[in-house]
Amino acid sequence: MGKITGFMEFQRLREASEEPKKRTAHYKEFTMHLSDADSKVQAARCMDCGIPFCNNGCPVNNIIPDWNDLVYSGAYKQALDTLHSTNNFPEFTGRICPAPCESACTLGINEDPVGIKSIEHFIIDKGWDNGWVVPQVPSVKTGKKIAVVGSGPAGMAAAQQLARVGHDVTVFEKNDRVGGLLRYGIPDFKMEKNHIDLRVKQMEAEGVTFRTGVLVGKDFPANIINWAKETISPEEINKDFDAVIIAGGAEQPRDLPVPGRELKGVHFAMEFLPLQNKVNAGDKVKDQLMATGKHVVVIGGGDTGSDCVGTSNRHGAASVAQFELLPQPPEEENKPLVWPYWPTKLRTSSSHEEGCERDWAVATKRLEGKNGKVEKLIAARVEWKDGRMQEVPNSEFEMKADLVLLAMGFVSPVQQVLDAFGVDKDARGNAKATTDGEGCYRTSVEKVFAAGDMRRGQSLVVWAIREGRQCAREVDAFLMGESVLPR
Repeated sequence: MGKITGFMEFQRLREASEEPKKRTAHYKEFTMHLSDADSKVQAARCMDCGIPFCNNGCPVNNIIPDWNDLVYSGAYKQALDTLHSTNNFPEFTGRICPAPCESACTLGINEDPVGIKSIEHFIIDKGWDNGWVVPQVPSVKTGKKIAVVGSGPAGMAAAQQLARVGHDVTVFEKNDRVGGLLRYGIPDFKMEKNHIDLRVKQMEAEGVTFRTGVLVGKDFPANIINWAKETISPEEINKDFDAVIIAGGAEQPRDLPVPGRELKGVHFAMEFLPLQNKVNAGDKVKDQLMATGKHVVVIGGGDTGSDCVGTSNRHGAASVAQFELLPQPPEEENKPLVWPYWPTKLRTSSSHEEGCERDWAVATKRLEGKNGKVEKLIAARVEWKDGRMQEVPNSEFEMKADLVLLAMGFVSPVQQVLDAFGVDKDARGNAKATTDGEGCYRTSVEKVFAAGDMRRGQSLVVWAIREGRQCAREVDAFLMGESVLPR
């Protein structure tokens, strides 16, 4: 490494960000990437550890020690090339990935881990600023046509990889813009959507065709966003293309079956978040769901719930509370016990820092209101024993609630899409396709493949990119007999 003793000399530096009072007045990103000097110091903390567990901790197997060393040496373009060799979209992961690589960092056993995510953020922003991110246009076309259903990170990664080896790729997206849940599930203050738009332009130059507003299938659920203006049947897709990749997101939300669920003012998170993103994009939205002046209760303690908190604060909510069914995790993990795996510990997001009452081990019992409108939430404390939940006696309480947002995760991809293609499903309702041995990512239907949330269920953007890349290789080999794409 460039600085053998760097990890002993330098402390981890957190990326600078705008203070909460200022950033809640807008929807722009508020985290700044590192300076050249700071990135060099942070990269110097990467140890010559012998076995870089960060590589395996990262789902796309980023070659982290290599690009850390290149950043330390000031070889930024080489660092970008190394980063791009495993990750098509580091501007996405450098902003919204929870960084499992850092949990696996060897330095993290007894010190703060290397700030891998912040260095990745720095590298890709440096690349865009200097014009180093350019289309990779294939020199030879294969004549093979591939359809990708879904334009989230899995679909985009698969499409880009396949286009770069000369295939004609068409991406179908039911909504009005490319990006899937990356576009309409992630608030702009976490990732502005111009990053997606820049990649779309690059991919179009590489030969990818995007068809937005097109739903593949029929009988789409009413509670899931669908701004399609056109419908195409899977039969048409199979007839016109040599291979198909189903790569949509896990959009079927987990519901809350309690009395009062039908009251007005009770909504899924994905009825709330996408509309704000459309407004931020300059669209006129009829009947936008707003938290302004309301007492908001978010049910669900994960990232989607946190996004609801941040958006509600920007709307000017009177109060925001977030409930989690599970017990409060420890503030610090037991590193010798869990390293190099992803630890369970208390995580405070930037949205929580902006203002939120958080509570754990709380179960919602019912919702009450007047004239069909929710006014309060009745909950109770619970305790967990031997994996079973029990209500704590005499612990019932009520919370004022004008707006209740259900953010309890997603149970599966939209079943109607999988049913339309006729693919076999696993016990969790995902497309059944293996990632091992022969026939990786292939479904039970000839020439139909599945990747990302459609195959593995709700997961991280970095897992979606990995599966999109790997699926692309399998499709290429299926069509050509062999593939030069990386596994």
